[in-house]
Amino acid sequence: METSISKPHAVLISSPGLGHLIPVLELGKRLVTLQNFEVTIFIVASQTSAAESEMIQAAMSPKLCQLIEIPPSDISHLVGPDTAVVTILAIMMRESKSALRAAISTLKSRPTAMIFDLFGTESFEIADELEIPKYYFVASHAWFLALTVYTPILDKLVQGQYVDQTEPFDIQGCKSLRPEEVVDPMFDRTNQQYFEYVRMGTEIPLCDGVLINTWEDLQPKALAALRDDKLLGGIVKAPIYTVGPIVRSLEPTGSNKELFDWLDKQPSDSVLYVSLGSGGTLSYEQTIELAWGLELSQQRFIWVVRRPAAKGDGSVFTVGSGGDDELSSFLPEGFLNRINEVGKLVPKWAPQVNILNHPSVGGFLSHSGWNSIMESISNGVPMIAWPLYAEQRMNATLIAEELGVAVRPKIFPSKRVVGREEIMMMVRRIMVDKEGHAIRYRATELKHGAEKALSYEGGSIYDSLSLLANKCKHP
Repeated sequence: METSISKPHAVLISSPGLGHLIPVLELGKRLVTLQNFEVTIFIVASQTSAAESEMIQAAMSPKLCQLIEIPPSDISHLVGPDTAVVTILAIMMRESKSALRAAISTLKSRPTAMIFDLFGTESFEIADELEIPKYYFVASHAWFLALTVYTPILDKLVQGQYVDQTEPFDIQGCKSLRPEEVVDPMFDRTNQQYFEYVRMGTEIPLCDGVLINTWEDLQPKALAALRDDKLLGGIVKAPIYTVGPIVRSLEPTGSNKELFDWLDKQPSDSVLYVSLGSGGTLSYEQTIELAWGLELSQQRFIWVVRRPAAKGDGSVFTVGSGGDDELSSFLPEGFLNRINEVGKLVPKWAPQVNILNHPSVGGFLSHSGWNSIMESISNGVPMIAWPLYAEQRMNATLIAEELGVAVRPKIFPSKRVVGREEIMMMVRRIMVDKEGHAIRYRATELKHGAEKALSYEGGSIYDSLSLLANKCKHP
């Protein structure tokens, strides 16, 4: 491995899944365009990576970074049908360590920094072996990082299951966390995914710096706690770099011309966009209630609709073609005809960034994934938070209670079916009711804050990446 002195060389490692891959790709592009890094991205592929491959090709045109795919390891002997997603991802990353180590050793220029995402902490040892500074990239927010590094302490303080507690958990210097808001791995302290999560919380402080997909003015309290040696800074110790908002660029609309022609004819801020992410699905009963709620709201909408899950909320499954015959089989009778003028149903996938950027779109019913939240805030679009899994309950609380850019159901959708009347009221609240004006105004404020963070002069992302570049040049 030769040493390159012309410019810093960052190696980024992405866990499987679009939710991890998208922010890693975008971070890589920013390192290249803002700080003239050479960037190599290693992508640990999943067994079903067709969508990931498509995303890679779209994201890297024109090509800015070198992309190297680590073939998926056979982990069938290590997992079963009931193995949790966090456990599966942790095992996939663990089993890919040897291949990753070998691939890094073949690089022509020596990396000056290695940046690992959420599930990559066990590979810190590769950076240590090569004597390369190691950084941890949090594609989510500062409050999530605070919880993650504090969970090993909570593990010693809390007796019994977290979800059975009656009082919120105090996280030093941050907003406290209610038992119902804990991340998925904390649901069951006897499950392997909990031990994997605690391990990650223990390993993160071993890094030489933390990059977070947020900006200084968005989460000042949590960032201050992470930097305070008497609070969470005493755990993390490494410098904190705010590199958000990380959002995708506008995408080719492809076969969606008809959809955007329709959007072009709608009044400003009049359309609600409904999408529950690449992996979120609803039960049959909840799908029916959502359809009725949208219709009763009497508002225009675009709904990225999927066949209901076989059981529960938040499952991941393969959808069909989504033709009218199929859609009518799980939507209210006559729904397609009644909403023909005001609603557009899109099967499986839609160009979300372009839709949120369109002036006719005035609201977003979202699963509250952090990527989607960043895209919504960056376009000044208020949200209806509909959390399903992972850290999305935390996210929903953050955007509704702390940031003030969202409304949410009275009880999380994972706890019970949200009725059509409540859905109708939430839609009308952010789209037309006077009480929603403050939410829309706040969304506009945060949009301006995001633009400031992204600016070349004085923007927090530019300043943070400048500090990182300088550190890479002069370790």
